[in-house]
Amino acid sequence: MDAGKAIFEGIDKLRQRRTAPLVLELDLTEGLTEGPPSDPLSAVLSMRKTRLADVLSGLKRAAKDPRVKALIVKIGGNPIGLAMVQELRQAVVGFRASGKLTVAFGETFGEFGGGTVPYYLASAFERVYLQPSGDIGLTGVALEQRFVKGALSKLGVDYEMAQRHEYKTAANTFTQDHMTEPHRESMARITESVTEQLVAGIAEGRRLEAAKVRELIDRGPFIGREALEAGLVDGLAYRDEVYDEVKQSTGGDTHLLYVSRYQRGANARKLPQPTADGIALVHGTGQIRTGRSGRSPLGGGGAMGSDTISAALRAARRDEHVKAVVFRVDSPGGSYVASDTVWREVVLTRKVKPVIVSMGDLAASGGYFVAMAADVIFAQPGTLTGSIGVFGGKPVLAQLLERIGVNTELVAEGANAGMFSTSRAFSPEQWERVNAWLDRIYDDFVGKVAQGRDLTRDRAHELARGRVWTGADAHARGLVDELGGLEDAIALARKRARLSDDAPVRTFPRINPLERLRGADSSDDKAAALTRIRLDAWGPLARLSAELGLPAAGPLALPAWYTIR
Repeated sequence: MDAGKAIFEGIDKLRQRRTAPLVLELDLTEGLTEGPPSDPLSAVLSMRKTRLADVLSGLKRAAKDPRVKALIVKIGGNPIGLAMVQELRQAVVGFRASGKLTVAFGETFGEFGGGTVPYYLASAFERVYLQPSGDIGLTGVALEQRFVKGALSKLGVDYEMAQRHEYKTAANTFTQDHMTEPHRESMARITESVTEQLVAGIAEGRRLEAAKVRELIDRGPFIGREALEAGLVDGLAYRDEVYDEVKQSTGGDTHLLYVSRYQRGANARKLPQPTADGIALVHGTGQIRTGRSGRSPLGGGGAMGSDTISAALRAARRDEHVKAVVFRVDSPGGSYVASDTVWREVVLTRKVKPVIVSMGDLAASGGYFVAMAADVIFAQPGTLTGSIGVFGGKPVLAQLLERIGVNTELVAEGANAGMFSTSRAFSPEQWERVNAWLDRIYDDFVGKVAQGRDLTRDRAHELARGRVWTGADAHARGLVDELGGLEDAIALARKRARLSDDAPVRTFPRINPLERLRGADSSDDKAAALTRIRLDAWGPLARLSAELGLPAAGPLALPAWYTIR
């Protein structure tokens, strides 16, 4: 009897969970991942992380689901990039427009630190609650760069670097002891553009005048009580108090469920239709390199391998059931050759079916190179893009080696065999070759920008010169076609392909376990898009390796200090 009673109680509880009203939850304290794991190490590291695509599609579905009554999001912990925050804000605003309650809760928005971007996300919600001991670090936007030329000179390290052109400032940290005027102009405009976006969003969300928000930014940070008095939050409350209030507002008898679980449950209930026409989604994330995508065991983020991305695009191009491709790019750039390889596959794919690019937090330098040939480019206003330029050179360690008693001798055949040795400077003839190389890359880059974006070469050069733009400024100048996120790109891809609004989106390449085990038959096989662990990625040691003259990411790279979180 007891066993039977337990079974019936279990069935009853399961039925209640399937029919009870829902309050969706999203915990952002561990951040979000852009796409599916690219390699075995990424799969382990992202095991507990929520995917952005699941959140976006889940909230879109939940807005129309009568069972879903509210959304609670916990904000804090790991910072999220500005463009991803804007995608989340867009999804929350869409969910909120359905008339359902949205609540943001933070233990703190910056504990002895900045919290402007996390608070900007919170301001999109109907109600914002802060733990009584928390703070609102609404302090504005700052981009800081350190210059190590003086310190390196004292060590006996000199850098021979050149760039195309004055706004390509990736090497300035080694070659300058202060910001050049173009460098300062570019960074000042980025901070100004981002601040305009943050002020407008906070003002709209909190029903404040823009001038009032700017005044509050100059007064920040705020302790909890001050934030409440300023109208930045709706209440000071602990988690249990916030959740109790939400349950009362939604009728009391509700069931909590994470957004990602809600969406995956919906996906699981759909019957698989491998032959249905749909959209291919290809993710290109991280530094751009030749070879396969992957992640270093030392950490530091993944790499976008040209072989992997090219194979994925080829597989999507040749699949008769794929009617359009969405290429999601989140990359600061890297190798010119690898970027050009991916660019070529985008061009070939575009000849067969529509290619829509969705830019994440970064799609700059090489990240812009791989995107610029698409039919349509979407970016968030806060995406950092452009940086159409190139730099190259090497450190010269001759004085440093001499000071520490290291003698270097070179035996070579060929006038330029030791050209890239860091123990000696370039000869005038070698320096001439370096500059010819940089000119060739820059001319190719600008020419392809002009071709892909339907610009004159002079106009493309004017917008290039190495300058970094926000998505909003890039859109105003024609480097980006539309302001929006991944869901907008998918919607346009379906429209261009004349598919229904619910046509399936499949991450490419779709490789079954057997294909993973056997490996690829050729470079045309979709299994060629498999990723690996990259032992040649320096991970968190990348900055140090660059300073020591070790292999860098490549000549089309955006410095890490541009990231806005």
